[in-house]
This record gives sequence, C-alpha cells and structure tokens, in this order.
Amino acid sequence: MRTIGIMNRVLKELFRDKRTLALMFVAPILVMLLMSVIFNTNSTTNVNVGTVSVTQKLNKEMGDIKHVDVKTYDTKADAKKALNDEKIDAIIKKNGNNYSLTYANTDSSKTAAVKMAFKNAVTTTSIDQLKSALKKSTTGMAKLQAQLVAMQKQQAASSTATTGTAAAAKQAAATKATSTTTATKSTSQKTPKITNHYVYGDKDTGYFAKMLPILMGFFVFFFVFLISGMALLKERTTGTLDRLLATPVKRSSIVFGYMLSYGILAVIQTIIIVMVTVWLLGIEVVGNLASVVVMNLILALVALAFGILLSTFANSEFQMMQFIPLVIVPQVFFSGIIPLDSMATWVKDISYIIPLKYSGDAVNDIIMRGTSIFDEGWNILILLAFLLVLTFLNIVGLKRYRKV
Repeated sequence: MRTIGIMNRVLKELFRDKRTLALMFVAPILVMLLMSVIFNTNSTTNVNVGTVSVTQKLNKEMGDIKHVDVKTYDTKADAKKALNDEKIDAIIKKNGNNYSLTYANTDSSKTAAVKMAFKNAVTTTSIDQLKSALKKSTTGMAKLQAQLVAMQKQQAASSTATTGTAAAAKQAAATKATSTTTATKSTSQKTPKITNHYVYGDKDTGYFAKMLPILMGFFVFFFVFLISGMALLKERTTGTLDRLLATPVKRSSIVFGYMLSYGILAVIQTIIIVMVTVWLLGIEVVGNLASVVVMNLILALVALAFGILLSTFANSEFQMMQFIPLVIVPQVFFSGIIPLDSMATWVKDISYIIPLKYSGDAVNDIIMRGTSIFDEGWNILILLAFLLVLTFLNIVGLKRYRKV
C-alpha cells in the first residue's frame, strides 16, 4: 500500500507539471517529424564538374548523367580558380590519350559521385567508338568480297588472261589482309591512363572527415550549453540569485559576471576539445589551427548565453534536460552533417537560424580549404549577432526575478 501511495504522489506531481508533460510527449514527435522531413528530402548528391580539353562527346555523356553538371574551361588555371571558389567539385583535364582528375575532396560522397560519372562516361564513349570502328571494317570487308566475286567472273570469261587475273586476285587478297589489320588496330584502342589528385586528404579520406569539424563544434556547443544552464539554475533554486537581485547591482552586471565566470571554463573546455580532435583523431588542418580555436570559442560564448537564457524558463534540472531535444537536436540536423544541397528550399531556410551552421561552415573552410579567418567575416558577424541578442534577452529575462 505504501508503494501505491508513493506512486500516486509522484503521478500527481507529474500531472501538475504541464511543461514537463508537454516536453515528454510533444518533443519526441517533433524530432521524429523533423527527421522524416530531412531524410526524405535529401536522397541525392549533386556535383559540378569542370573539364579542360575534353571531347564534346565525353562532356555530353557526363552531362546526361543525373545530378551531374558539366562546365567547360579553356585553361586549367580557370578551372582551378573555380575549384577554389567552390563553384565546382572536381576538374577533369585530358592530356593526349590520358586524363588527370583533381578533386576538392571536402565531401567524399561527391568525390565518389564524380569518379563514378567519369568512369561511366568513358566506358560509354569507348563502346561507341568501338561500334563505329567495327561498322567501318565490316563495310570495307563487304566491298572487298564483292570485288573478289567480280574478278572470279572475269576469270571464267577470258582464258587468255589467267595470269593477269591471278595477279589481281593476289593483290585483292593482300588489300583484304591490310584492311583487316587496320580494323583490328582501330578496335583495340589503348586504354587511357587516369591520374587522381586530391586538394584535401587522399583517396582514403571518408565522410567522417567532413563531419568531424562540425562534430567538434557540436560538442563544444552542447556541453557549454548544458553546464551553464545547469549552473545558473542551481544558483536560482538555492536562492543565491534572488539574494543577489535584492542588491542594487545592475542586471547587466550580473549577466556579464556569470558569462565571464562560465566563459573561462568554456574557453578551457573548447581548447581541450579542439586539440584532442585534431591531434588524437589525426584530422588534417590545411588552415591555421588558432583560427579553428577562435571560431569554436565564439560558438561557445553563444552556447553560454543560450544556456543561461533557457535556464530562466526551467524550474528544475529535469526540465533543463528536456530542452535538449528542442534545442540541441536541430543543431545536429541543420549544421551540415547531413548535406543540405538537395533539400527543399524551405528546409534549407531553417538552417539560417541555427548558430552551429555558421561555425560549421567557417571551421570547414579553415580546416579543408585553408581559408583565412579574416575571410569568414560574415559567419563571425552572424555568430556575434546571436551573442548580442541572447545577452540582451538574458538581461531582460532577469527582470522577472527581481523583487525590488
């Protein structure tokens, strides 16, 4: 009976907490719907290929393949510039009978798609050339056979020209053998040599290399968000924040004080996560490692402000944990871990309100393309805007707890 009594008391408390009930039952449904939208609208990979000195036939064969767009360039320098500007994903250059392929390789799925498209196009082109050569040789053989038949008829009509006819037949046979040899040479074409080059990584670079910079930012965001939110919630539930608000201290001073204290821990945590990711997991960093640290530090400050803000809406650690499906899970889906290229426009638009997207784009550019942090001004500006807005909302949010 005591067990039943305890059960009834806990259930009554749970049913009184409408916010907890909503997060328990509504949040999973929203996450599942979000996953359904993302995975159902993102089933293909689109690639852009730049070609130099490649035949029109091969360009056409590649262009006819779905989700492959072919752009021709006059020089390799022009194609290289387009590759660096992220306008194309690979360069195909023909040198004589051989081909040189250069891949950006920042996305292994796109590299694999380019390889497959090029292989299929070369195979189709070779088959068409063999068919054409065989057709020509067959036509030539038919003409020679007709000439031999005509000569044999002439031999039967003139007995005095036996010697001349035999010489003519011998010459025709020699011509036939020459034609057969020529046809054999044309049908046994030399296999082209294909050389692969990679701007980032090598042939063994997988999709995890693209995910790793984003995952690095995700773990920075997640743990700073969770720790800052929990810490301030504890300050509020123990009455420390109420006593502090009862003093003449400005709300902005309180917010900045908390952010500076938690910010020091966030800086240490961020540096540890970045260093472990780079050195322990062996990720190749083309750009400046300090730039990677700076971008993740800015993201950590955004997560810090976000965690403090949401803690003002939670009454317990349990409720703070329940914000994770609504706040953290969308960060994963729209940060770039799942390619957004082929998603519907309205789905991609959601990613523009996700802080992790901007840090992920910047860190990817620095790590994989060697971009300078000064070229990431737009992404930094957006993250700082998030930080300013969230800090302002934190200052306003403390007003509800001030008693005097």
